[in-house]
Amino acid sequence: MHSATSSTPTARWELYRLLGEPLRLRLLALTAEDELSVGELADLVGEAQPNVSKHVAALRRAGLLAMRKQGNRVLVKVADAGGDAVVRDALAAGRGLVTDDGSLARVPEIVRARDAASRAFFDASEAELEPDSLPPELPAYLAALAPLLPHRELAIDVGTGDGRLLDVLAPVFGHVIALDRSARQLARAKKRVLARGYTNVELLEGELDDDAIQRRVKKLATADGEGADVVFASRMLHHAAKPTRTLAQLGALARPGGSLVVIDYVAHEDEALRDSQADVWLGFDPVELRHMAREAGLTRAEVRPLPALLHRGARTADAHIAWQVLVAKRP
Repeated sequence: MHSATSSTPTARWELYRLLGEPLRLRLLALTAEDELSVGELADLVGEAQPNVSKHVAALRRAGLLAMRKQGNRVLVKVADAGGDAVVRDALAAGRGLVTDDGSLARVPEIVRARDAASRAFFDASEAELEPDSLPPELPAYLAALAPLLPHRELAIDVGTGDGRLLDVLAPVFGHVIALDRSARQLARAKKRVLARGYTNVELLEGELDDDAIQRRVKKLATADGEGADVVFASRMLHHAAKPTRTLAQLGALARPGGSLVVIDYVAHEDEALRDSQADVWLGFDPVELRHMAREAGLTRAEVRPLPALLHRGARTADAHIAWQVLVAKRP
């Protein structure tokens, strides 16, 4: 604010001349109360917007006002409310003027009016998400949540299928390996990855015990170079010929101290799923699942049910089956 801080007589004279206009004093006082647009200032002081813009520009050139653009709007606020005695006097005088004419008291009302259109829009909106549908912006919500979670450099989705779980993992983890033994399923997952624009997902075809898979995991692993932070297996264990051995192989993909998350069915009696879904096992008893995890060399195994309402809206052949989640650690 050169004009306000310079000690030359000319500079002081220019500052006095600039602040000798009552409208400018009022503008200073109002913008010291809140950041306001030029249009809002024009409304408050009862002047035409071009005239207000002219006075605002003069105050800005003197360094007394700061301006910023947001789209077509220009927002204005006081740049320095206490750096110069003359400016302090001008603000005090201006505050007296806007108090007397009532414009200062209207500032909160003007600010509240900014969201009037938004309120009306949402009050009138008829768009409604079906109760059994997930919000399309869920990946964005997960990405916002991600910084709160520790150890999220690498995740592996085993038996990725068409990649549905990638919509949860890709926004959260730095890198995701999507593994499946079916080329056809991976082709479907690839379509999802391309449609979502996930650049941190790598699709791999193979079996859990393939050497190439093990080498790739170690290459992408975190600092200790031994595995993933979390290994996920959603509804694939009941397709495994030897579930305990599969749990051991899944755990081996995790780093020491890393986690294994297995989502699968609670034991049921729907034999039809053997034919319609090629299920090998009709789910697992929770006690049995914990025992299998211990047999697989995993520690701190916990099994808990998943609320039916979270998956029964999927309209899939297994939606009527109760689900559970096993969380365990690689020692």
